[in-house]
Amino acid sequence: MLEFGQTDAPADDLIKDGSEATFMQDVVEASQTVPVIVDFWAPWCGPCKTLGPALEAAVTAAGGRVKMVKLDVDQNQMIAGQLQIQSVPTVYAFWQGQPADGFQGALPPSEILAFVERVADLGGPADDGGLGAAVEAAEEMLEAGEAADAAQTFAAVLEEEPANAVAYGGLVRAHMAMDDVDQAEAILNGAPAEISEAPELEAARAMIELARQAAEAGPVAELRAAVEADENDHQARLDLAIALHGAGDAEGAVDQLLDLFRRDREWKDGAAKTQLFTVFDALKAEDPIVLNGRRRLSSMIFA
Repeated sequence: MLEFGQTDAPADDLIKDGSEATFMQDVVEASQTVPVIVDFWAPWCGPCKTLGPALEAAVTAAGGRVKMVKLDVDQNQMIAGQLQIQSVPTVYAFWQGQPADGFQGALPPSEILAFVERVADLGGPADDGGLGAAVEAAEEMLEAGEAADAAQTFAAVLEEEPANAVAYGGLVRAHMAMDDVDQAEAILNGAPAEISEAPELEAARAMIELARQAAEAGPVAELRAAVEADENDHQARLDLAIALHGAGDAEGAVDQLLDLFRRDREWKDGAAKTQLFTVFDALKAEDPIVLNGRRRLSSMIFA
């Protein structure tokens, strides 16, 4: 987990401009103890101007668990050639002298944060003063139906670490579990800017959207009867999917949305697919409902 706000290492040591002359010291040798991210960029590269600062912010937020070296490929062509840099921006992560991860092109902020966290973890998990254990305990409370206790624990974590995306998402979900959608949305809207696009907050945002929709969808029994009376009533089927999700039947919602997509994928500008992605976003990526739903959707798209 990234440690936002820590200042364990000075900024001028965390992030520096590199060169062929200093590459061995700044990257290969330094990565023996701390993972090093190398940003290959060029002055004429538009996406580099966005990616570079975002990487620097994420590296700074990691509090010394990862370092960053910026290399202008025009000025360091030998290193770029040795590492087979085909285009910029290209980012490599080095650990113990060897490339360990990387990507090409620009990424959204949430993926940049995830990349830096993944690289930082190469050097071992951070000592978070027990906050990780507190978050796990809060998650267990939430699964056990103790939403109020979970909310208090998540809130306590955020007092210590205000930009803890996992705790922020958990606090939103705890209030959702207490049927307090307005408070959940207020909490989400107050999240720090640097984590506003984190996966945990994106999931919370999707949950709130689905809850708002469910409040307007109508009773499941009536909508199911409408679909059974006319299987081509697409609006009734979409509303049924929304109502099913609101009633806790995510799998049933996905089934109805896939059926709608199969019948008319272009209806209402692809409403079935859009709603499916909202449901997927609200669940964990490894949830069997998501994995199975994505597989079935892909088979329809590419059939």
